[in-house]
Amino acid sequence: MTQSLEIVEVSPRDGLQNEPGVFPTQAKLELIHRAIQSGIRRIEVASFVHPRLVPQMADAEAVCQGLNVPDHVTCIGLVLNHRGLERALKQPVIDQIGCVAVASSGFGMENQRQDVEQSIRISTELIHLARDAGLTAQVTISVAFGCPFDGEVSIDQVVEVAQELAKAGPCELALADTIGVAVPQQVEDTFTAVREAVGDALPLRGHFHNTRNTGIANAVAATRSGTRTLDASIGGIGGCPFAPRATGNIATEDLLYLLSRSGIETGLDVEAIINTAGWLSAELMRPVPGMLSRAGLFPPVD
Repeated sequence: MTQSLEIVEVSPRDGLQNEPGVFPTQAKLELIHRAIQSGIRRIEVASFVHPRLVPQMADAEAVCQGLNVPDHVTCIGLVLNHRGLERALKQPVIDQIGCVAVASSGFGMENQRQDVEQSIRISTELIHLARDAGLTAQVTISVAFGCPFDGEVSIDQVVEVAQELAKAGPCELALADTIGVAVPQQVEDTFTAVREAVGDALPLRGHFHNTRNTGIANAVAATRSGTRTLDASIGGIGGCPFAPRATGNIATEDLLYLLSRSGIETGLDVEAIINTAGWLSAELMRPVPGMLSRAGLFPPVD
């Protein structure tokens, strides 16, 4: 396993987008600032999507305008189409654009009204436009390990999508287990095949959900295949509004415990993140899915 690894915090976007009700803008700002204070250097702060479809992201502009972020922190804005990119580019705090392509047309039509080919074309256009505007742009392949509508997704299909996206020159390519169906061997095989197809110059990132309790194991598998960046969500909150029964991301604090005990550095303060998971649980008025905030560190901290 690698000796250092980057965590991209996704709780303000992917974590909150599936929550019922409305999570207040001020609380989102506190969540982001708490994450940054714990050492997070890349963070998804908002998605610029239609507020009717994803009500929790209706305040994307207000969140961006309320942020006070150090220069060394990269703020990511997720966009699915040209309108979303136009909105994101108006926010000076956004440093990086996150685009989304799909490995399955069934999910793509439900999530963003795009089939596989359309999502590749639109992501390619968005990457070029973001770069022309002076921003970096990365892209995620959703449902890379299985689709709730089309079923199994072959490694060959993921590789084909990755090769097409790589032509656009993104700064990073993520493979996402959007509905939490992957198992470690599948993750290793898929990441290895994509790496061989796109070359070492394009960094890969892993995005895993813990729907079937395999998320942490899959994160380990991704690191064993050479991946040096993983997404995680404080408290393990999250899900996809367009994926039936999709539950949370892997919890940042749980992932940090595993990595630290395995001798892998992240530069993050796990105690601060545990505290934020407790704060988040109180804000949501329910226990968060993450385990470490309930079980505690080992050895115990005085």
